[in-house]
Amino acid sequence: MYITEVISHQHDEQRRMFAMLEEWPRDDHEGLAAIWTRLAILLETHAEAEEKYFYPELLRLGTGGADAESVEEEVEDAVKDHNEIRAAVRKVARCRTGSSAWWTAVTDANVHNSDHMGEEERQDLADFRQQASLELRHEVAVQFLRYESLKAATGVAPVDKDPKHYVSARKGAPTSATAKRAARAAKKATKAAAPARKAASKKASPSASQD
Repeated sequence: MYITEVISHQHDEQRRMFAMLEEWPRDDHEGLAAIWTRLAILLETHAEAEEKYFYPELLRLGTGGADAESVEEEVEDAVKDHNEIRAAVRKVARCRTGSSAWWTAVTDANVHNSDHMGEEERQDLADFRQQASLELRHEVAVQFLRYESLKAATGVAPVDKDPKHYVSARKGAPTSATAKRAARAAKKATKAAAPARKAASKKASPSASQD
């Protein structure tokens, strides 16, 4: 279970739910409202979890993935995208479910979110895969999913972030608790595996000396 896989999986779920809305009976306003509520909660808990747990580690380790100019630029852009998605979600909430204005707002949210996911998959996730250890990827996934699970029923209050302030406040921060836990887990696993590797080496050495 790695954070890059978790984020990719949730992106697919967001795409699936937008597609579900498009195929839903247009006169079932209660059903449309229920699906949208689930999707809106997923969009915000996903964004907030990224800002709490994924982007800080990306800023600490990343170098800029694919066509990003730098890790700072890719994270600033991602936070700006989250603000635009939040604005679109707020616009949906101001419209009567099933109305033309509601569908226009839902489409705007889909466009903003689709653009964001494509860029994040191309830049942020690729950057993290190349720079972060498997242990850290797992540890971030645990923190990310724990937060989402605690908030899944009611959601979280959307809070816009200033992209530049977000990055400057986290860039150059000391090693996070998440990274420290991952490092301890990796060290423990290496220490536990050492006797087995030593025994295997001794077992293989006689035959090796005969060659």
